[in-house]
Amino acid sequence: MSRSSSQAVPCQTWLVARGREITCSERPLVMGIVNVTDDSFYDGGRYLDSERAIAHAIKLLEQGADILDIGAESSRPGAHPVKEEDELGRVVPVIAELARRTTVPISVDTTKSRVAQAALDAGASIVNDVSALRDDTAMASVVARCGAGVVLMHMQGTPQTMQTAPTYGEVVEEVMQFFKERMRVAMEAGIAQMNIVLDPGIGFGKLLKHNLELLNRLPELGMLDRPLLVGVSRKAFIGQLVGRSAEYREWGTAAAVALAVDRGARVLRVHDVGMMADVVKVAAAIGAATSSGRKAHDA
Repeated sequence: MSRSSSQAVPCQTWLVARGREITCSERPLVMGIVNVTDDSFYDGGRYLDSERAIAHAIKLLEQGADILDIGAESSRPGAHPVKEEDELGRVVPVIAELARRTTVPISVDTTKSRVAQAALDAGASIVNDVSALRDDTAMASVVARCGAGVVLMHMQGTPQTMQTAPTYGEVVEEVMQFFKERMRVAMEAGIAQMNIVLDPGIGFGKLLKHNLELLNRLPELGMLDRPLLVGVSRKAFIGQLVGRSAEYREWGTAAAVALAVDRGARVLRVHDVGMMADVVKVAAAIGAATSSGRKAHDA
């Protein structure tokens, strides 16, 4: 079911640290991935050096990234945890330098409250937490105290176990209930609802059929009235469909990104910013033209 149906469109405003407002009203936004890691599934080790990570982030900005997402611990299936000191040493210098050189919002991809606090102090304004505030009980208070934006992602299990045997009775309903519960926890901790973005966690504790159903039924998750962030870039489910390794999944990614935009995604987290920025613009323009045409016809 496409967004052109009567399904709800997610809220298009996101508040982040330092009183900043991010709006997705004209088109969905592109979040560029910068992995300062040694074992991420696609680009692990390429940008482990701070200078290379910074140069890559600047390149993503030149290609059209609206947000930068900096992470120093892989969350791929089977990934090993990174020590807190190592994560701090990797991510903070990169964020500090990027904050000095750009005004684009910076997100830190972490589950650790101390890393989040250091990143926010260095200039980040968003915390992208794949555990949805579950792994570190202090994370919610850090986000609330700093007025940061936060991404709450659904994941069944942990990165070490999530793809062992994921099971659901009804995947969309279970993800919906998870979001409601995590939003309640976040707001009880003092995080404003307008600071929250929701990520269905494509590939995180899901089989191919779960990923496809979630993407097809994104409008239902949009009924929670928060922007939806979708990350499909080069993921394994695309490889299952096209029979290609991560290095050759850009076209499959483009198809998934376009359909996610059609179904209401407001932030698209991608590796290939230049290509996917074009995909987002075209998909959003077609959707807007269809909506405008219907309104004119109805009038």
